[in-house]
Amino acid sequence: MPPTLGAVLRTPRLGLRLRAGGPDAEARAVRWVAISELTDPTPYLEGGELVLTTGIRWPEGGGGAAALAAYTRRLADSGAAGLGFGSGVAHERVPPALVEAAEEAGLPLIEVPRPTPFIAVGKEVSRQLAQEEYEGLTRAFAAQRRLTQAALRGDRAVVERLGAELEKGASPARAGRAAGGEPSRWWVLLLDPDGRARHAAPEAAAARAGDLEEEVARLRAARRPSGASVSSKGESISLQPLGVGGRVRGFLAVGASHGLGADERTLVSGAASLMSLELEHRAPEEGELAAGLLEALLDGELDLAEGRAERLRKALPEPPVAVAVAQTVPPGDGEGLALPHLRTPRGCLAARIGDRAVLVGPESAAPGEALAEAVRGSVGVSRPSDLEGLPAARAEAERALEAAVAEGRGVVRASELPGGFLGLLGGRAGRRMAGEVLAPLLEQRSAEDLTASLRGYLAASGKWDSAAERLGIHRHTLRYRINRIRKLLPGDLSDPDYRTELWIALRLLEDEAGERRHRREDGGDGAR
Repeated sequence: MPPTLGAVLRTPRLGLRLRAGGPDAEARAVRWVAISELTDPTPYLEGGELVLTTGIRWPEGGGGAAALAAYTRRLADSGAAGLGFGSGVAHERVPPALVEAAEEAGLPLIEVPRPTPFIAVGKEVSRQLAQEEYEGLTRAFAAQRRLTQAALRGDRAVVERLGAELEKGASPARAGRAAGGEPSRWWVLLLDPDGRARHAAPEAAAARAGDLEEEVARLRAARRPSGASVSSKGESISLQPLGVGGRVRGFLAVGASHGLGADERTLVSGAASLMSLELEHRAPEEGELAAGLLEALLDGELDLAEGRAERLRKALPEPPVAVAVAQTVPPGDGEGLALPHLRTPRGCLAARIGDRAVLVGPESAAPGEALAEAVRGSVGVSRPSDLEGLPAARAEAERALEAAVAEGRGVVRASELPGGFLGLLGGRAGRRMAGEVLAPLLEQRSAEDLTASLRGYLAASGKWDSAAERLGIHRHTLRYRINRIRKLLPGDLSDPDYRTELWIALRLLEDEAGERRHRREDGGDGAR
C-alpha cells in the first residue's frame, strides 16, 4: 500500500503543516508527487498525487475566491491526494481564500515552508513507497513460509492458516479493515470437485458452498478452467480451481467484505498452489477415483504394482474393460460436453481429458453406446483389455474414433479396423505423413508410374528382372524410372530404414485409395 498523507506530514525534516482537508485528510494514500504551476494540471494526473505549487501564476491575493474554488474542486474531482502550497516564494503566506476553498472541496491542503524544496518532498514519498514495497514483500514471504509449514499438516491446516493470515491483514494500511472503518470479514472454503464443502475457516463458512454451485458447475464444464470472481450477499468471492495439468481436484473459495488487494491475491494464489500439490498427491478415498487418476492410468503414468495398488484396483472397473472415447467439442462449436451430466453406466468410470470424453468399463455395460448417446456424435471403442493395458486400449479407441469421424458413423470398434502394425499407423495422421514422404513423386505428372515402379522394385527386394516382370515393363524402363526416383527423393534407396519408410508410406496410400474406391462402389450400389 502507498504511504499516507499523515506519514509524509510526520516527517520532521520537511516541516510540513496541514492547513485544511477534514478529519480523514491524513488517511489519504499518496501514490506520487506532481509539481505543477498550471492553473489546471488535472489532464496530467492519474489520481493519488500530492500536487505541489507556488501559485506563481496567481496574482497577489490568490487570484480570486471563485478561481481558487474552481482550482481546488478540479483537483478534488481528479482524485488528487492533496495540494501542497509553497509559501514564501510567489506568496508570503498561504492565501486565506485557498484555505477556505480547499476546506469547502474536501481537499487536504499542506503548507510547504520556504526552506523545504519541493524535490525533498518528492524524495521522501519515493523513499516511503520503496520501504512499503519492501515491507510488503517481507510480509508476503513470511506469510508464504507459514502457509508452506501448514501444508505439511494437510489441506485443513492450509485453510485455517490462510484464514488467519487474511484476517491479520496482508498490509498494515488495511490492518484488517474494510472501507468505512468496519472490521474486514474473511472466510476460506475448500470444496471437493463437485462443489461440496470439505474444510472451512471459520466452520460456519461451509454454508456458503451452496451459493457457489452454479459457478463451480461452469468451471467444471470449461475446457481450461481458470479463476473467477463472484459477488454474493455483499461480499467479493475469489474462486480458484485446484489441480495440476488442467485436472480439477477441487476449488478454493475466499470471501471478503471488500475486494482482494495485491498482497491478498498473492497470498491466495500461493495457498492455491500448495493445495493443488497436496490434492494431486493425496491418495483417493475408498470408492473415489478422480478424473486425474483415470487419466494417469490411461497415460501409463501409474504403476498398479505399487504398494497401494490393491486399494486402487478396488476403485477400478472389473477387467476386462473397454475404453470409449469421444470429442467433447465438435469442430466449430464453442461449448463442450459437461461430464457431470453424462449418465455413467454402473461399473464404469468417466473423465474429461483435454477435448476428449472418456468412459471406461466392462463391455457388458456398453460404454461406447452410453457415450454416443451423451455426445450425440462419433465414438471410438477399444478391444477388451486388462487394467495394465489401458494405455494401448486408449490408443485403439482414439484410432477407432478417427475412423468414426472420417466416415460419419456413430460407434466404431477397434475390432472392425485393419489389424497389424500398418493398421495401427493407418489413421489420418499416418496417411498425412505418408503423403509428405512421397510428396516428391506425387507432385510429378507421371506420379502413378513412379509410385507403381517404386512399389514393385521394393517388393522384389531390388531385383530388376523380377520387378520388371511383375510390373509388365522392360527392365531398362524400370532402371530409368528408379534412377529418376533416386534423384527426386531426399533419402538413399540403399538404406534399409528409408526403404522401410517408403514401403509403409506406399501401403498406407494404397489402403486409402482402396477405401475411397469401396465408398464409391457402395454409393453406386445404393443408387441402383
